[in-house]
Amino acid sequence: MAIPLPELAAWLDALLRTREVPDYPPAQNGVQLAHQGPVTRVATAVDFSARTAQEAAARGANLLLVHHGMFWGGARPIVGPAYDRLRVLLEHDVAVYASHLPLDVHPELGNNALLAEALGLRPTAGFARFQAIDVGVRGECDLPTATLVERARAFARAHQGDVVATAHAAEQRTRRWGICTGAGASSDSIREAIALGLDTLIVGEGPHHTAVEAADHGLVVIYAGHYATETLGVRAVAQRIEREFGIPWFFIEAPTGL
Repeated sequence: MAIPLPELAAWLDALLRTREVPDYPPAQNGVQLAHQGPVTRVATAVDFSARTAQEAAARGANLLLVHHGMFWGGARPIVGPAYDRLRVLLEHDVAVYASHLPLDVHPELGNNALLAEALGLRPTAGFARFQAIDVGVRGECDLPTATLVERARAFARAHQGDVVATAHAAEQRTRRWGICTGAGASSDSIREAIALGLDTLIVGEGPHHTAVEAADHGLVVIYAGHYATETLGVRAVAQRIEREFGIPWFFIEAPTGL
């Protein structure tokens, strides 16, 4: 099966509400690099990198679907590794489509909703406010926090990562939780979690000071890895593409160690 890139991109933009969801300027959601001909095979990855570009081309994909796209470093000369990445894509006619916050917030295909599902949690509201949207999710449960830590650890290790939990996780029960994947532990999200009365926050990563601030308020933070917590959305979107259009796909596992 095959579909023209503009048609697939328009379908993805509508599905993910690409034009409606606010984001950070470097995100540049949508098609970041075009190609000739229709899309016949999709590669997915968390990050755009030399490794993912090369593997996408080597395995015959002509669309690379990523969460973190080509422009996170801002405008810079196309030399060295930047040139090498682009050269591989152009030589093999591989397009790039990126979706950052639109993919994080999607209620079915989003990283946050899917991580909650993977951990056996049911979201009932939003969390981690950014401009007019809630990037993350939150809800209620009643289980030992240590159990949640072990679930998160099993998930992270499946992607060559691991989990760090702040103090008192072993003694606490989780009753009100929040999730924000990726760099979800910020001063803003910690303050929001405290204001909402959450006792457990599950994120990808965050600065050291967030663990200190959280502990002062009795909030446990489970850092499950930036990379691992954002492997879910791109795969879910690729599965939806295959179901809708019959286009095969594969996931490129390229953990960063974070």
